Amino acid sequence: MLRLFAALRPPAPVRERLLATMGGVPGARWQSDEQLHLTLRFIGEVDERTAEDVAAALGGVRAPAPEVALAGVGRFGDRRRGWTLWAGVTPHDPLAALHRKIDQACVRAGLAPERRAYLPHITLARLPRGGGAGAEADRWLADAGGLAGAPFPLPHLILYRSTLGRDGAQYDALMRWPLEPS
Repeated sequence: MLRLFAALRPPAPVRERLLATMGGVPGARWQSDEQLHLTLRFIGEVDERTAEDVAAALGGVRAPAPEVALAGVGRFGDRRRGWTLWAGVTPHDPLAALHRKIDQACVRAGLAPERRAYLPHITLARLPRGGGAGAEADRWLADAGGLAGAPFPLPHLILYRSTLGRDGAQYDALMRWPLEPS
């Protein structure tokens, strides 16, 4: 079985900016440069044949490459399951439109439609269950809250494989397709 997701990868200068914001929250598992991405659709565990069908469907997606900018930080989750710290991006509309196209392609490949609301973001850290809601996380959110920057393009749709391990997930790009210039 392969654990897959479709995503966009920010350019190196944006990833460097994100990496510079990371730190100062005890117990946080900060993402590495290789892990920084903007998920469009979590696909989940599929067999090899379904993975090939998904890749073929994603290869047929035609859409303009979104141009976005960093827009603050946030947190979601809860004490029971753990917290996630993330960087926001704006505008949402082009990403939501691309998300819908990706979801439609996955449905054509035989997957169930996505049921969760789509919130475009770049995960920066995961905090363990029972922690992460304390003063250090609140201070990080306040300090990094003004995160912003110039718009940047996201020119490639990427199909990633996620391999879970003791130290978190490892992401490997399996396929990459160019999106259309805006």
